[in-house]
Amino acid sequence: MRVVQRTIIRADQELDVRPLYVGGMSAVGSTESGSRQSGEEEAWSEDAETVSNGAGLLAGSAGGFGILSDGHAVAHPGQRMTLGTYFNAFPASYWRRWTNVEEVTLRATVSGHGTFLVYRSTSKGHVLRSASKSIDSDDPVDVEVTLPLKPFIDGGWYWFDVEAADREMVVHSGEWLVETERTTPGTITIGITTFNQPTFCVDQLAALANSQEVLDVLDEIVVVDQGTQHVRDHELFTAVSKVLGERLRVIEQGNLGGSGGFSRSMMEAVDRGQSDYVLLFDDDVQCEPEGILRAIAFADLAKTPTAVGGQMFSLYDRSVMHAYGETVKKYRWFWGPAPETEHGHNFARKSLQGTKWLHRRIDVDYNGWWMCLIPTSVIREIGLSLPMFIKWDDAEFGLRAQEAGYPTVTLPGVAVWHVPWHEKDDTIDWQAYLHRRNRLVAALLHSPYSRGGRLVWESFQTQIRHLMSMQYAPAEMGLMAIEDILDGPNRMHHDVLYRVPEVRELRKSYPDSQMKPALDEFPAPRRVKPPRKGKGPQAPGNRVAQLKALALGGLRQLQPIRSTAVRNPEATVPHMDLRWWLLSQLDSALVSSADGTSAAWYQRDPEQFRDLLRRSVTLHVRLYEEWPKLVNEYQRALPDLVSPDAWRKTFEQSMEPGPGA
Repeated sequence: MRVVQRTIIRADQELDVRPLYVGGMSAVGSTESGSRQSGEEEAWSEDAETVSNGAGLLAGSAGGFGILSDGHAVAHPGQRMTLGTYFNAFPASYWRRWTNVEEVTLRATVSGHGTFLVYRSTSKGHVLRSASKSIDSDDPVDVEVTLPLKPFIDGGWYWFDVEAADREMVVHSGEWLVETERTTPGTITIGITTFNQPTFCVDQLAALANSQEVLDVLDEIVVVDQGTQHVRDHELFTAVSKVLGERLRVIEQGNLGGSGGFSRSMMEAVDRGQSDYVLLFDDDVQCEPEGILRAIAFADLAKTPTAVGGQMFSLYDRSVMHAYGETVKKYRWFWGPAPETEHGHNFARKSLQGTKWLHRRIDVDYNGWWMCLIPTSVIREIGLSLPMFIKWDDAEFGLRAQEAGYPTVTLPGVAVWHVPWHEKDDTIDWQAYLHRRNRLVAALLHSPYSRGGRLVWESFQTQIRHLMSMQYAPAEMGLMAIEDILDGPNRMHHDVLYRVPEVRELRKSYPDSQMKPALDEFPAPRRVKPPRKGKGPQAPGNRVAQLKALALGGLRQLQPIRSTAVRNPEATVPHMDLRWWLLSQLDSALVSSADGTSAAWYQRDPEQFRDLLRRSVTLHVRLYEEWPKLVNEYQRALPDLVSPDAWRKTFEQSMEPGPGA
């Protein structure tokens, strides 16, 4: 028997994350049959009693339970405590789908007076009682039950609760085990890519060093430091490095983005030939160490070599999950949450048991490289990352692996806390170039549709929105991206070295990219002509209204600029109100950044508008016409682009002075 998941109860757990680990219960609602969720049988029962869909679950409620100083959880007399939570429920449907395991054994150690209950859910979110047992012992006793995985083809979880009677009940430990010949876990190389985040990185190294269970499966940690504020110089690095010893290696290289940093980690692990897996981590994450062990166990027992990804919680609002599963919408060729899932689910407000969609099994195309375990055998076969710098490198790799027969599974209960991206807007800063180029390159390699489905048209629509919004810098960068794609795939390794500095320099000349930290640093907004009837621009409510707003806004872009708009902005537009149909009615505006730290003075320029519009039409027509030829070029070039030999040359060049240095 091999332990594949341990119950996690931490004495030092902060209240904001407690709903992810343990929950309390209030009075339980009845079902149509009138049954209650609690059971009082003297022996195990297999009565499949249906209970309400999480009714009465108090996410994060501490009224009926507590966490003891020794890390045990206690249900107070007359109260219910559930381990049917994100980190402690067992994701049975994923084990059913992706492994050959047919049953799982729950082994728990409890004490006190009350009832130990085991539940399962269906893919529809219905809850069934699987077993129950009465407990009356002040000394810890072991409870064990073997449970089938057969009913979980579409979704569902297992978990257990304890309900205290006239004395408290204590959960000392819990384990989920499977029968397998592979009882020795695979080993890992952890690859961390960092850029000027030494504190985050050292904190993460310290957390890994403090987990003996992780050290037992760790061959090496490779930190690829691509910044100017080096990890080695951090005041706590020496102490951490002494603990990790020879298992820590820091490699300093030029800034090649995430694709360059993670490719280096992959290459180093494959070259060393010791690890079964590479575990990729962003530098700005906090990890639940047990999740590493779960990912390894799942990958060890998967039917085929499988990448196992972790889900992402917000580092600043830690009960909020931002990414449950990611797919690429093939016709639009755009990433996003997997069907039937939601971004931003808050477990402190709505529990696992009370959220129906969380009980479906979610299949993904890829996993973000904030945390992703990849078999080294897969890397040897399909290569390293594409030289994309950032954006789409993880998605492209997942799609490439999928086409080679190696799936990615985003496994519930495996997760990190990551700096959230919702306070950024990297579609209009220097990263706009990478968004556009890498999305198109990934589609050339993997889109199943002729000429990429809607992608070329959506790229053109993006250009129009930028132009109507006076965002000339991202519009210019979008055209640069298309020009580089048309130039062919052989420039990609050159561009991962030099293109980002060139893009950053380019955008400095555009007013919409010249940020200042305070609104007072600009002239005061002033508009001579007030809005008609005191009403500002209204969001177009239907297709006809959108076309009308587009036509009127487009004609307006060709008109001369009001002289007053040159001297003063006409309005202040918060970033949350940044819409093309609003900005198209203005000649200039102060627009704040997504993170609220600065603002820019957008200024309409008819001459730039005409030039960018003309070039946008020309380049998108050319891209559409040449798409089949480009598909052949990029697909033929792919094996070389992702090869270790090509990347080695790039790593070496990254340490040399750039052009003009």
